[in-house]
Formats: sequence, C-alpha cells, structure tokens
Amino acid sequence: MPHSLVLNLLPLSPIPHQYLTGRHLHGLFLNLVSSVDYELGTYLHDSQADKAFTLSFLQTNKRPKEQREYTLQWEHKIPIPAGTACWWRITLLDDTLFGKLTHLWLNLNPEHPWHLGPADLHITSILGTPQSTQLWANATTYAQLYEQASESDRIISLSFATPTAFRQGQFDTALPTRDSVFNSLLHRWNKYSGIEISNLAIESIFLSYFNINTEIVPDSRSKFIGCVGEVSYRLMGDLDPMAIKQINALADFALYSGVGRKTPMGMGMVRRLQ
Repeated sequence: MPHSLVLNLLPLSPIPHQYLTGRHLHGLFLNLVSSVDYELGTYLHDSQADKAFTLSFLQTNKRPKEQREYTLQWEHKIPIPAGTACWWRITLLDDTLFGKLTHLWLNLNPEHPWHLGPADLHITSILGTPQSTQLWANATTYAQLYEQASESDRIISLSFATPTAFRQGQFDTALPTRDSVFNSLLHRWNKYSGIEISNLAIESIFLSYFNINTEIVPDSRSKFIGCVGEVSYRLMGDLDPMAIKQINALADFALYSGVGRKTPMGMGMVRRLQ
C-alpha cells in the first residue's frame, strides 16, 4: 500500500542552507527510522537497491518569484529562519516499511526535537490523506489504484515538480521520453504492487505537449541536471481498455513512486495533473 505523508515542521533555530540538500534530508529520514528500528535504519542506509521510499526537499510557504506554479523548491540559497512553517513529503511504497514505522507515527512527540545540521526541528503534525490545501498527501492501496484507473482517458499530463533525470547506459539524460518515464514507473509498480503489468503498450504513448527546462542541483559531491515542468502524453492507436487502464494506473502511481534517479534525495517528484 503506497503512502504519501506530509510532515509539518517548525524549526526552532535557523537552518543553514548547506544543510537543506537532499543528502542531509535523507540522513534526517534515516534518523527517524533508526529511532524506532535501528536495524532497519542501518539496512536502508547500506542498501544499494531501489529503495522503497522517496523524499522531498524541505518546502516553505513562501514561494520564490521564479518558481513555476507546479514546481517545488529544490534549492535554498539562504537559511530558513526559526519559526518558519515548513513541510516535508515522505512516500513509502510497501506495507512492510510503513508497518515498521507505525510506532513512530502513532507516538510522535511534538515537543521532541529532531536535528537537521545544527538546527532543531519539531514535527507538529503528519498528513496522510488528501487535503484541499496539500495536494501531495494521500494514501491508497495498489488494488484501488489499479481498479480506479481510467479505461478510456488517453491524455496523461504530468508535472515534474523537482529536477528529474534517468539513467541511460553509464550516464544520465534529463529528457522525459515515454520509455524513460513509463519504464521507471513500471519497474517500481511491478516491484512493490503485487499486481504485475507484463505487456505495457508503451509503443502507443506519444508526446503531445511539453513545457520543460533543465535545472542544475549542486551538491558538495556532484551536480545533478534534470528537467522540471509539464509534459503531456497521448495514447494513440487501437488500444483495448485494459491497455489504457494499465498506463493510467502507472500515471496515477507517479505521485507515490516518483520517476527517475535519486528519488530518495528529493529528485523526480512527479504528480499527475487533472
């Protein structure tokens, strides 16, 4: 069962911008996990396999002027001041991981500080169901995702909210081709859902609209180049309802799984546009 959880946070002291990278937020998540299951935290830290969670960058309610409507913040050039309301999105793609963290969610102490660099944070609340003011919170089952997927909708519009790139051989590509996007979704769906899609009609998916640009996300170790913006795909040809349903199920799943590289560090956050 995939979960998209939004944690509302309140920093008690300024958070320096150099501690707002995906790598530092990945460390914060592992600390949360280790607080209730040390062995699980160690396993997630050491594992090189495709991980059953994704993370966002830390978001504030004050949007930069240059930020597009559907994109999120992936870079902070100045510290986040103390007392600034923030939110942070965590998705969990399998029931085992969610179940092992149940103790954390149910026994959260809003007065207990968590650490991000030198700053202390309070987790004031967790949202796990759809909210009119928070489109990134949701939860469902894989069966519901599949059953509720449209058998007739041939237009799929996706928002790439944080920089997204895909592995191509030994290097990365930032172009959201149908193969890159839907093979990424298919891989994660088949790994976690228990509802295998074996013959996806990917050759029937055609790019019909795009408004994207590339962005560079610098880190102390490297630079990540990915695309952000909006892309629409159209399903063409004589497709049976089951084939259309499978593609729509994957598009709906994007909210939870993200696409492409480094989703556990804030990259590849994708949401379907209605």
